[in-house]
Amino acid sequence: MNTTKLISDSFATFVSGQEWEAIPEAVRGRAKLLLLDAVGNAYAATRFEFAHKALTALRGLGSGDANVIGMPAQLALRDAVLMNGMLVHGLDFDDTYLPGSVHLTASCVPAALGIAAHAQASGKELLAALALGLEVGARLGAAGKGGFNKVGFHATNLAGTFACTMIAGRLMRLSHTQLMMAQGIALSTAAGTLQPVQDGSWTKRMHPGWAGASAVTAAALARQGFIGPSEAYEGRFGLFSCFLGEHAANADLSLATSDLAERWEFTRSSVKLYPACHQAHAFMNAAIKLRREHAVNAAKVDSVRALVAEVAVPLICEPVDAKRKPASSYAAQFSLYYGIACGLVRGRFGFEELEESSYSDPELLALAQKVNYEIDPKSGFPKSRSGEVIIRMKGGQEVSRREDIGPDEPAAEEDIVAKFMDNTKAVLSPARAGNIRDMIMNIERLPDARTLTRLLGGAGM
Repeated sequence: MNTTKLISDSFATFVSGQEWEAIPEAVRGRAKLLLLDAVGNAYAATRFEFAHKALTALRGLGSGDANVIGMPAQLALRDAVLMNGMLVHGLDFDDTYLPGSVHLTASCVPAALGIAAHAQASGKELLAALALGLEVGARLGAAGKGGFNKVGFHATNLAGTFACTMIAGRLMRLSHTQLMMAQGIALSTAAGTLQPVQDGSWTKRMHPGWAGASAVTAAALARQGFIGPSEAYEGRFGLFSCFLGEHAANADLSLATSDLAERWEFTRSSVKLYPACHQAHAFMNAAIKLRREHAVNAAKVDSVRALVAEVAVPLICEPVDAKRKPASSYAAQFSLYYGIACGLVRGRFGFEELEESSYSDPELLALAQKVNYEIDPKSGFPKSRSGEVIIRMKGGQEVSRREDIGPDEPAAEEDIVAKFMDNTKAVLSPARAGNIRDMIMNIERLPDARTLTRLLGGAGM
């Protein structure tokens, strides 16, 4: 698994050497939209129980001067990054870089906002660091070829730890050598398993924020000369060997650095339309369209078959009994059965479907019991998230639809802006939401990033 030049060396060169002008305007524009989407997702999450319990816990550890998005609190820098990461990722409405199965903005945006404010960086410096970090995260996810999740690790946390370390290093103005050391230090903090997906518990929500908080520590230690291993990625006990296990041989480490600074992979990140695991989106699309096109009556459905990529099974299909009858809103977000039922019965999957009155709805649960999955021999993974839904009616008629969600059809700017405004409408006035939107879309004009973080902080309206 050795390469001619260490990946940490290549990343250090990339992050320390890219001037603002060298980052293409289209790349900077996409980073702005992903920043806007992340902030909107965070505001939407402030209404949910997990957010208030997390904030109460972190407040108990002490205060600071770092703002929490949409909530009346100031925390120590690392705690604010952790909290904001939980908000961005908490509803599973954040974007996904599909080739790497990683949620990039959930870790990178909180890190960039918090560290830029701490370093009194400009908006231009914040956006440049964000774009560079997003790219590092995308490259690491792609190189893993889906293996991290297969082993049971959360690729978002693993890739995010290094992505955020590069963001922190850039904003803290670390040298090339310090950036290499910071990546080695970050290796000892990367973590996060997919066990919470099995039972709908809450800890997956904290993974991206933990990645960002760990990155603050790694960069700060490196700045003071703390020494970390240089072979953070390729080493005998480096990222790919340790966290890929038996899938290490399938990794393609060349994807981490090939055409770096020429081809920007993170711009292929897909913005979500449903607050649920991306692996379930193709099935929701198919169910909603089948309902519309064939006027499907749930009471007349005999059975539903879903053709699923093997990698998605532990995320949205198993254990079957628990997934068919989700015990929490988070469990509902990772249920193939419930997602298809919502699509067929309601023609949608939104925040209302995360309420207890919905995931305990007898009609939805009855239909979920009729859904079974099979491994899809034509799965497009990892190039796309494909899914096929086949409905057999009680009269014997069958209807089916196949959907593919790929990384090369990014949501349009107007759709992302509309999603932001919709996500914030319950907690922000239209005027304040508009001010935030305009400031983010013109962030390069801000002489001080704290102007934005102060606007984001505090309660809504």
